[in-house]
Amino acid sequence: MRHELGYDDIRAAAERIAGRVRPVALAPGGDGDRDGDDRRWLALEYLQHTGSFKARGAQNFLQAHREAGSLPEAGVTIASGGNAGLACAWAARQQGVRATVFLPADAPGVKVARLRSYGADVRLVGAEYAEALAACEEFAAASGALASHAYDHPLIAAGAGTLLEEIHERLPGLDTVLVAVGGGGLFAGVAAAAREHGVRVVAVEPEGSRALHAAVAAGAPVDVAVDSVAADSLGARRATSLAVDATRHDGVRSVLVPDAAIVRARRALWEERRIAVEHGAATALAALPDGPDDAHGYRPAADERVCVVLCGANTDPATLTTPASA
Repeated sequence: MRHELGYDDIRAAAERIAGRVRPVALAPGGDGDRDGDDRRWLALEYLQHTGSFKARGAQNFLQAHREAGSLPEAGVTIASGGNAGLACAWAARQQGVRATVFLPADAPGVKVARLRSYGADVRLVGAEYAEALAACEEFAAASGALASHAYDHPLIAAGAGTLLEEIHERLPGLDTVLVAVGGGGLFAGVAAAAREHGVRVVAVEPEGSRALHAAVAAGAPVDVAVDSVAADSLGARRATSLAVDATRHDGVRSVLVPDAAIVRARRALWEERRIAVEHGAATALAALPDGPDDAHGYRPAADERVCVVLCGANTDPATLTTPASA
């Protein structure tokens, strides 16, 4: 697989999925105390079809195969922590093909139920994403189904990168975008588009699920242990080479945040804005410091125009009002 995404890939994806996904909505992200403060913005991508940005990559992947005449009768299969599976099943239903989705056995029930509502054949395997992926690969080899991927494919990453195109169009003075990272597909696509527009990208990971951070330190993708409150959506053991390659360009920074900050950010979104997102989506916001003594994450300059991507909302709302384990 090629390890470099270019701006042409993002533009091609944007043309393929035009009219098939919802344009991103933006909302002011400041505290509301000052009129005209446009330095902080939230990209409400959790309002996307299927509840996450993954719909973009799934549409691009299946539409590209439709155009190439390479959608098999056996349909498409994918392993997922939930969101990529939802997007794949939704896009497959639109294309009139079958979807077989492999998830870890502890996948959130809300995601399993929604998958089945899209007509997917749901198979729960193992305790981690990597085990579900192995089962998915065996199924694809035996059945002839087209194997998609939650993040490690140029078409998937390019589709995700269309999000930055839309954000930049609406915020032409944008300096920096913050995105949560699991396997790195969203980050890789956003970074490819951001380079074209001179926008900095901050890749944010939980301390307990740091596949990209570890890869940057090692100089290549490596396996990591996964132990985070956001593991259901950011629980990849290994980052895609597309994301690792993107970190080698200027204007990119990788940061880690503790689970406690993720939980606080998620609760603040709910309590202050009535925005209900999953822990993975709140991870990007958790990188912005709570106060002057907060040492983790990314501290923007006073005049820096920043957009935080809230990338998914497939979560149980009841967990917003119950004590957190973190």
